[in-house]
Amino acid sequence: MNPLVLDTNIALDLFVFEDPATAPLRAALAGGEWIATAAMREELVRVLAYPQIARRLGAQGRPAQQVLDAFDQHTRLVPEAPKAPYTCKDADDQKFIDLAAAHRATLVSKDDAVLCMARRLSRVGVRVCKEWGAGHAP
Repeated sequence: MNPLVLDTNIALDLFVFEDPATAPLRAALAGGEWIATAAMREELVRVLAYPQIARRLGAQGRPAQQVLDAFDQHTRLVPEAPKAPYTCKDADDQKFIDLAAAHRATLVSKDDAVLCMARRLSRVGVRVCKEWGAGHAP
């Protein structure tokens, strides 16, 4: 069973926007977890403070801490990973690529800078996908 790495936008889709497309992933995570680093959690903390996200949470009557609690409940924090053999055009996404490469994980991301690297990352055992569907298990 491959570990799972989710980028920040996927975490937001799960825990803030409750995107229906994340339903299969949400169901899979009911019995599992994904791996993350402290830097990934810090990025989520920073993003939750963005005005558009804060407004959305406010409209839902949910504090940002509730999103962080959900993140903490569904992740296993692991040490920062060494630099992967491939470099992402978006430096903010590199930490997700590095972690996925180090753990030969499935990386779920909607970010074009990550998705365009799928073929190269497959050479180091990383499966990149845009959404989680049937036939997957965390």
